[in-house]
Amino acid sequence: MASLFSAIDWSKQSLWISVFSIAFNPTAWNIVARNEYRNKTITRLFGGNARYGCYFLAICIFFAGIIRDTLYERALNEQPRQQILPQPYATVVPAILFLLGQTFVLTSTWALGVTGTFLGDYFGILMDHRVEGFPFNVLRDPMYVGSTMCFAAGALWYERPVGLLITLYVYIVYVIALRFEGPFTDMIYSKRAAQTSESKKEL
Repeated sequence: MASLFSAIDWSKQSLWISVFSIAFNPTAWNIVARNEYRNKTITRLFGGNARYGCYFLAICIFFAGIIRDTLYERALNEQPRQQILPQPYATVVPAILFLLGQTFVLTSTWALGVTGTFLGDYFGILMDHRVEGFPFNVLRDPMYVGSTMCFAAGALWYERPVGLLITLYVYIVYVIALRFEGPFTDMIYSKRAAQTSESKKEL
């Protein structure tokens, strides 16, 4: 393992740009979403239409994700190549990881819908009930897990040891993001439940 991580060129600017973009995305979206919840900044830009505002944010998040993945691939390509897994595992393992990761990402997006996936609850677009079908009956946070698996798949496919280190970093970033995102989302739904209960009492 030590020999693998010694095959990392820390001087490459592309490595640090990739690391920055990975941390930037979830941090930026959490800040933007919390501001939206409190101040309705994006909603006001779309004439008070929260759904259009959420679609706009979804497009921003989607393309920022593409840029992040492109920067990751560029960082890998500029790093030394070294065999990580013996054949045929060097091909089979990353392919399976990527397919599973994409399955978790795509099926969770399908289950949640656009507004459920892209922070619609911060816009006041709340789901009627908790999604409990696949992949949420297998993983608590399938989108983040699936994304992390794809990062690992890229590292193994291109045989770049630095990718494994970046994958670990991705996991840590997601864990931190969830510590902020999860409780805030729970608060939004708890507040709605309390308001609904109060309205029923008034009736």
